[in-house]
Amino acid sequence: MNTKLMEGLIGAKMNVNQIDTPFKVFKEARHKGDTATMERAMGYVNDCTARAEEYSAEADKGLEEDAREAREKEKLELEKRIEKRREERELLEEEKIERKDADTVEVSEEGMALLKADTELDSTSSSESKAEAAEPVIYSKTGVVNQEESGVTVSVSV
Repeated sequence: MNTKLMEGLIGAKMNVNQIDTPFKVFKEARHKGDTATMERAMGYVNDCTARAEEYSAEADKGLEEDAREAREKEKLELEKRIEKRREERELLEEEKIERKDADTVEVSEEGMALLKADTELDSTSSSESKAEAAEPVIYSKTGVVNQEESGVTVSVSV
C-alpha cells in the first residue's frame, strides 16, 4: 500500500470524524437561536469537509500510483516470462540441431546380402526350434527362469 494512499485514507477518516463535534455545536446553537455560534460551527464543519476532500484526493493519487506500479510490475513479469520462453525455445532448437548432427549408419550392399542370407537360414530352420523359441518363459522375483510353470500348456477348443 502506498504512503499517499494510507495518509489520504487516514486523514479523510479523521476529518470526517471531526465534523461531528462542530455539527453538534451547530444543532445546540440552532435550538438556542444563537446565529453567531451557528455560523462559527458551520465554518468549522466546512473546514473539516474541505480537508477531508483534500485527503480523499491524495488517496486517489495514491491509488493511481499503486495501479501504475502494479502495471509496471506485471509488465516486467511478462517480459521475464517471454525471455524465459525464448531461452527455452533456443535450447530446444539447439537440441534439434544436435540431433541432426548425430551419426548415421548406412548398410552397404554386401551387408544387405549378408542380412538376406541370415534371414534365409532362419526361415529354413526346423519347426522345433521355432516352437521352442516361441514358448513363453516365466521368471521368478529373483530373475531366474521358473521351470515348474513353463511346462504348463493351455488348450482352447472352439
